[in-house]
Order: sequence, then structure tokens, then C-alpha cells
Amino acid sequence: CSIQQDWARAAREGKQACADFSFSGPLTEICQLGNVAKRFPGRQLKWDGDKMAFAGDGAATKMVGRDYRDGWSLG
Repeated sequence: CSIQQDWARAAREGKQACADFSFSGPLTEICQLGNVAKRFPGRQLKWDGDKMAFAGDGAATKMVGRDYRDGWSLG
């Protein structure tokens, strides 16, 4: 079944989706870390998942999040 059908089934039946956030969240994190790493070829990056930052690399860490205008936030 499609992702949309799986989501609708999970919502309707109150069951867990096949690719819920416990699976898809870490998978997305890995993919996005690869995107950051491609911007820093030849540089070894060490990811600290607890801090959501690259250890000792402010330039790479800046790629992980974003600065919001005053008065705006996500969360």
C-alpha cells in the first residue's frame, strides 16, 4: 500500500504506521547529515546526536538549523 494509505489506515484503526516517526525520524536525520557532509568534502565531521551538533565544527553545525527572525520560531 502507499504511504498515504498506510497513514490513513493507522489513523482509522489506531494502529502504528509502518514507517512511524520512531523509524523515519532517525532515517531522515542520517540522510540530512549526509547532505551536510557533502558540503564539507575532505573534512571529518563527528555528529553528537544528543546535542544535535557537530563536535568542534560550528560551520557544519550552522547547516543543521536556522536562525528565525525576531518574533518567529518553530516549536
